[in-house]
Amino acid sequence: MIATESGAAGQTKTEIAIVGGGMVGLTLALALDQAGLAVTVLDAAPSAAQLEPRFDGRASAIAFASFRMWKTLGVADRLAGDFQRIENILVTDGRVADGLRAGGPSALRLHFDRRELDEAPEGEALGYMVENRAARRALMAEVSARPNLTLIAPARVISTNVGDDGVELVLESGSRISAALAISAEGKASSLRKIAGANVVAWKYAQTAIVCTIGHEHAHSGVAHEYFLPAGPFALLPLTQKRMNIVWTEKTRAAQALLAMNEADILAELRRRAGDFLGAVRLEGPRFSYPLGMQIADRYIAPRIALVGDAAHSIHPIAGQGLNMGLRDVAALAECVADALRQGLDVSDFTALERYQAWRRFDNVALALATDGFNRLFSNDFGRMRLVRDLGMAAVGRIGLARRFFMREAGGGVGDLPKLLRGESLAA
Repeated sequence: MIATESGAAGQTKTEIAIVGGGMVGLTLALALDQAGLAVTVLDAAPSAAQLEPRFDGRASAIAFASFRMWKTLGVADRLAGDFQRIENILVTDGRVADGLRAGGPSALRLHFDRRELDEAPEGEALGYMVENRAARRALMAEVSARPNLTLIAPARVISTNVGDDGVELVLESGSRISAALAISAEGKASSLRKIAGANVVAWKYAQTAIVCTIGHEHAHSGVAHEYFLPAGPFALLPLTQKRMNIVWTEKTRAAQALLAMNEADILAELRRRAGDFLGAVRLEGPRFSYPLGMQIADRYIAPRIALVGDAAHSIHPIAGQGLNMGLRDVAALAECVADALRQGLDVSDFTALERYQAWRRFDNVALALATDGFNRLFSNDFGRMRLVRDLGMAAVGRIGLARRFFMREAGGGVGDLPKLLRGESLAA
C-alpha cells in the first residue's frame, strides 16, 4: 500500500520501520515482508517524483547475485523489457595525449566474458543494467501488491525516540510511527545514524561524475566498457534500445566546463575518449553531475536501530558496486531478522543485529578501500605506475582462474552468501 503523510493515521504501529524509500529501502521492505513481518517505509520524497524520467538520470549495474534476490522478491518479473544483460566487460588503460585517450586503448587490457561462467544457473549474465526510474517503478509496483507493507510518501521524520519497548518516529505532520526496529536506508545524510551514535570516516575526491544517456547507431551487443583515464574512469554501460549510460569522471573544474558545453561540443569530447565504434551518437536527456567521495560508518547497529546502504557506507563508483553493497546489506539483515523471528526472539534482538554487522562490515570496508585504491592507482599518468598496472591487467587477463574470480567477486557470488543472494526465499 502507498499512502501520503497527510493520510497516515495519528499513531501507527508496525514491526519494522524503514526510513528511506529508495531502491535499497524498498528491496529491504519486500524481503522483510517475505519473511512475514509487518513493515512501514517512510520516504521524504513524493512517490511520483521518483518515477519522473528526469529524476536523477542514473542507471545501475545490478550484480547477478543481486538480480537473483530481485527475482525471488518478484521485482525482476516487473522489469521485463527494462533491463539489459551485460555479456562482456572490456577494461582498458587509456593512452594519454593532452590529458585524453588518444591513439586507442592500450594493447594490455582485461576482457571478462560471461561464457566463462557457464556453470551459473539459468544462463546468468555478468550483470544487468537497469535505469533507476525503471527499478523504482518495479519496486513500487511490487510494494503496492503486498497488503502487510505500507509506503508513506512524502513523510519526513523530524525526531526519533528509542526506548526499552520500541522506537517511535515522529513525522513532520505530527503523526507517530511505533516499531520494534527502525532501519535507516536514508543515504549519506542519515539521521538515524546520528541517533545510533555511529561516527563516519569520510573524504572527498577532487572528482565529479557526469552522468548522461546517449543513443547510438551501432549495436552495443551487451558489452560494457571502462577506460581508465588520468582524470578518472570513463564507463559506457549498455542499456536497452541502442542506448548507453555514460559515467564520466573528471576533475571537478573540468567537469564544470564540460557541463556548460552545448550538445555538439560535449559529444565531440565524448568521442575523443570513447572512439567511434558506436557510430553516430546523440544525447538522450539532460546531463547530471555528482561530486564524489567516500564515507564509512564505524558501526551499523545500536539498540533497535540498523543501518543499510549509503547510510552505512558510500564509495567511489569506479567498479559500479555502491548499490550492490547496499543490496547485499539487505539480504544479510533480512535473513538475520527472519532467523530471530523464527526463533521466537524480538525482531530487534541485539544478537541478531550483531550477526548482521559482523556479516557485512568487513566486506564493505574491504571493498571501499579497494575502490579507493583502484581510483588512486589509475587516475594518474605516471609512466612507471602505468607500466605496472598495465602488466598487472595483462597478467590477470591471461589467467582464466583469475578472470573467473574477479567476475564472481563483482557479481556478488563469492563468500558466505545470504539466502536471497542464492535465489532462495525467506518465507517461513
